[in-house]
Amino acid sequence: MHLVVVHKSPDCSLLNFAFSCKTVANIVISRMFAEYDLRKMDYLFALPSIWKSQSDVIDSHIIFYDDKIPVLSELFSKNSSIVISNGNFLIDTDKQLLYEAVSKLDSDIVAVEIKPFLRARSEQVLLDSQLNLLGFRLFYTNAVHPAPIPCDWPHLLFIKSHAARIVLENEGLPLSFEQFLKNSTSKSITMGSIYVGGRVMDLNSENGLLSLISMRLENNMPHPNSGTMNVKTHSNLRIADSARFYGEVILGQAGTINNDVIIAGPAVIGDNCRISDKAVIRRSIIGSGIEVPSGACIQNRVITHFSQMSQQVEKYKRYIPQDEKICYRSWQPFSYARCLKRTVDIILSALVLIVFAPVAPFIALAIKLSSKGPIFYKAIRQGLHGKNFPCLKFRTMHVGAEGMQEKLRVLNEADGPQFVISDDPRMSKVGRFLRETYIDEIPQFLSVLFGHMSVVGPRPSPESENIQCPFWRDARLSVRPGITGLWQVCRTRKQNKDFQEWIHYDIEYVRNLSIKLDLKICWMTAKKMFVNFIRQF
Repeated sequence: MHLVVVHKSPDCSLLNFAFSCKTVANIVISRMFAEYDLRKMDYLFALPSIWKSQSDVIDSHIIFYDDKIPVLSELFSKNSSIVISNGNFLIDTDKQLLYEAVSKLDSDIVAVEIKPFLRARSEQVLLDSQLNLLGFRLFYTNAVHPAPIPCDWPHLLFIKSHAARIVLENEGLPLSFEQFLKNSTSKSITMGSIYVGGRVMDLNSENGLLSLISMRLENNMPHPNSGTMNVKTHSNLRIADSARFYGEVILGQAGTINNDVIIAGPAVIGDNCRISDKAVIRRSIIGSGIEVPSGACIQNRVITHFSQMSQQVEKYKRYIPQDEKICYRSWQPFSYARCLKRTVDIILSALVLIVFAPVAPFIALAIKLSSKGPIFYKAIRQGLHGKNFPCLKFRTMHVGAEGMQEKLRVLNEADGPQFVISDDPRMSKVGRFLRETYIDEIPQFLSVLFGHMSVVGPRPSPESENIQCPFWRDARLSVRPGITGLWQVCRTRKQNKDFQEWIHYDIEYVRNLSIKLDLKICWMTAKKMFVNFIRQF
């Protein structure tokens, strides 16, 4: 049995709206139905009884409660365990990991809190007692940690069947979690608690409800003006021919969509709404009976009342949530970073290519004679503002080296997403010399000349590496990647710290970008190249 309890609180007006508006309630229930995989078990949604008079939602699986939830006594005849979800939140986690973690605990009741900082590809900052930075910890998979017993209702509560009979059969489910704990303790019921990595959406907040509708909407029907987009409509809904829909949109009944209206999904429009001419709605929920003024632009909002719409439409025109702002750094048009740096890149890259042009044929011949395959190695990397470009280097490895990487993964000496091993068997003899002397990177000056790269900047990385650290990604992609950079000349290669140094030096470079810093990096790179070249002999 799965019971989804929406707990009443002073700040749950948005959830009240969500369950009272039939169009929105159907989405909330369907998303919870899908996320908790309720097809395989009996389930109920428990809502505060005060909402009953305001709701037009009719569902046999919805019950209303006052002081406690008394219906559980009818469910024990099936001798099944009970899962109680906190309906004020929608969670997204690895269900198999969750169930395995719960089954391993020898407890009658298990409280589960979903923690975003334990999600796969999330990064945790490690500090000492003095709040000094020790490093970063990157989770590659969702993690499970032991946790203290929570003070309030957790996101999930797993109750074994025998414990449910003892604690709930006669008394029902109290509204206070403190009272529930007292009842369980007095009857010698054991309880455990864990944290599980995942995503949590607070459905009492605008961003939570909008995140919910951003998840794929199910059972949508096509609309003639929507192209390949998904729009669910009703026959008594009037839609002008010039209205356009993009993404996934659900429209309520008996409404009007006027001329030149643009609705970009995911979006939900309630019953009896009137969307006036040339209005634009993007990733928003509009409650029933609301009129959107002509020319209004609403994005990332939940509009529940007509007065709210009329009073704050100007605010909506300018509002962009903080979590959707791009974190790229910008510079003035005639600053060093925007103007002079690019000019120096063009001149310097042209000079390097001219100087090495007579040597290039001999390098190409050596590569061909040492191993089969092309002269150049091309990889797709992310450049300025995340734009992909082909990054060229002289080939230093045997053909098929990428396919061997997974087999050699256990020998990886680098932390983070990098892959580095000493005496790499995939490298040819000529390739090793080219790599050690940095000659293999000469073709990258073509990318500099074409504007994809800079002489100095962060290391060019593929999207698969950048997405593991979103905010670091936005910082390092604020500038063009470089052939050399601060990390390349300052890294210590200490065990389990190289990835943290990579993040640190890339951010430091973007923060302190200047001609003085670029000249310093070039000088340190030149010294390093000279020393490495001498070592080859």
